[in-house]
Amino acid sequence: MDYQGGKQFGELKKQQEMSLDEINKAAIEDEDYKEEYEDLEERLESYKKQFMEFDLDNSGDIDLMELKKMMEKLGQAKTHLELKKMIAEVDTTNSGTINYQEFLSMMLGKKSSVLKLILMFEEKRKEKEIPTGVAPKRSLDSLP
Repeated sequence: MDYQGGKQFGELKKQQEMSLDEINKAAIEDEDYKEEYEDLEERLESYKKQFMEFDLDNSGDIDLMELKKMMEKLGQAKTHLELKKMIAEVDTTNSGTINYQEFLSMMLGKKSSVLKLILMFEEKRKEKEIPTGVAPKRSLDSLP
């Protein structure tokens, strides 16, 4: 019995993160992105975390089922046909999956895809601060 699954998984994640960091370094050196985004490094780090979260099998690609789970997690369940169209919008290698380079091109590029719009909407929704603590006391007179 192999009791080292956790360590192997950790190593796999670390390798994946290092390969995504290499792609991020290349994107940082790209003059087009530098000029357009002042917070490029922060964006790339955020996109890397997003990609790693949705690449469930750590293959380096987001396939149809991973995209389906991602959309369900975001509360945006889609049909298989819609998911295939979303992948086709972004997939430049015709592999039927979205690799990290394609993901970055989608997120940083000028072209709007359905997936990009949904991910950006979810990112904005996360940024809103949720009030904490006890709600303020109100009377009927203070209501509109």
